[in-house]
Amino acid sequence: MKYISTRGGTEPQEFCDILLGGLAPDGGLYLPDVYPQVADHLDDWRSLSYAELAFQILSLYATDIPAEDLRTICDKTYTAQTYRWSRDPAKAADIVPLTSLEPGFHLLELSNGPTLAFKDMAMQLLGNLFEYVLERRKETINILGATSGDTGSAAEYAMRGKHNVRVFMLSPEGKMSSFQRAQMYSLQDANIFNIAVRGMFDDAQDIVKAVSNDADFKAKYKIGAVNSINWARVMAQVVYYFKGYFEATRSNREEVAFAVPSGNFGNICAGHIARMMGLPVARLVLATNENDVLDEFFRTGIYRPRTTAETRVTSSPSMDISKASNFERFIFDLVGRDAAIVRQLWRQVDRGGSFSLADGPFAARLMSYGFASGRSSHADRLATIRDVWERYGQMIDTHTADGVKVAREHRVAGVPMIVLETAQPVKFAETIREALGREPARPVELEGIEDLPQKVEVVDAAVNQVKDIIVRHC
Repeated sequence: MKYISTRGGTEPQEFCDILLGGLAPDGGLYLPDVYPQVADHLDDWRSLSYAELAFQILSLYATDIPAEDLRTICDKTYTAQTYRWSRDPAKAADIVPLTSLEPGFHLLELSNGPTLAFKDMAMQLLGNLFEYVLERRKETINILGATSGDTGSAAEYAMRGKHNVRVFMLSPEGKMSSFQRAQMYSLQDANIFNIAVRGMFDDAQDIVKAVSNDADFKAKYKIGAVNSINWARVMAQVVYYFKGYFEATRSNREEVAFAVPSGNFGNICAGHIARMMGLPVARLVLATNENDVLDEFFRTGIYRPRTTAETRVTSSPSMDISKASNFERFIFDLVGRDAAIVRQLWRQVDRGGSFSLADGPFAARLMSYGFASGRSSHADRLATIRDVWERYGQMIDTHTADGVKVAREHRVAGVPMIVLETAQPVKFAETIREALGREPARPVELEGIEDLPQKVEVVDAAVNQVKDIIVRHC
């Protein structure tokens, strides 16, 4: 398997090369040159454990890692001990248990890992892949990332104490929940560096891209990425779409729909790829919060990122994003993998503009991909959290509530709807208290995490200030 850039200016690469690199040198994102077709394997895969299913799927993409080594990495990553915070402890071995709210309407639990967020599903794998490749190549790496909430803690917990790895994680100052900040800033590991940016997530993400696009600096300081611009993150997320499908169906002749709370488009991009591989997905339902750039695109065909001033701070903060990095991967597929078109469209975006695919040859293809979308407000998520608690006795976080609200608007009779759960409620305790008047449960070992000493450096939204920190610690 070879990997190409969405902007067409890079020679095809092997998996281990793009694993460490993040962005392609031409500023694009890596994708496999072809999506493997797996419809004939579904019967064989249906009864596999999660670790074995991961191995079968990842082996199609990481073809330069020996099979025995890749299986060991998958077995090490996906254990019941690592993903142990299930609603039903008896289901911990499932890794991603399915909770049925009612016939044909389900939650897929993705937040049972160390940081109680779905990002652990891919980040734990990424940590083990990084350690394996770096050790094999006798190299080091400095990971630079940006987070709107959950990516940062998942990356830091996956990389803390890893050999040959430092993590520099940017986050928007004061824009995450207190629990999210505590998870990240309380880490005292010598290889973890938290940087709070005065601004929004998009400002932090722009800095990461600017540093990654500085070829000389990137090479000198061996800059890598763990944001969902890293293909391995998306690749790992593809696995749970297959597992969720198997859990919600009895035969491979059935179709399902997935509802996905979406901020940076990585989670739902993985669903798009699973569908392209042959998974019987009838519909992918994208849910946004008040920052509804992606909902606007799927309703109108117009992609119009907002400015920092226009981006709203909400009670589902991990989705407070206006420029979704992974959206470029989807558009690359949508325009027939024509890199020249992608370059043209993103020149407009990078200049602060927008683009429209509402008319012309790509509108019909967009319809054929089976996307639907909707948005949720603060009032909506409070009402949804209350309703799910009162009706089913299940407590859900704010982002999952956005997914449930929009999923209900797009249910089709006879097609199971699977909502991807993104985090556990304790990560957003302030809103849970507002909705339910009670405290969400949390693992005993995370009691009092907000009171621990915190280590973070605050900077302006300036590339040079972040570069200075990297240089100082390298």
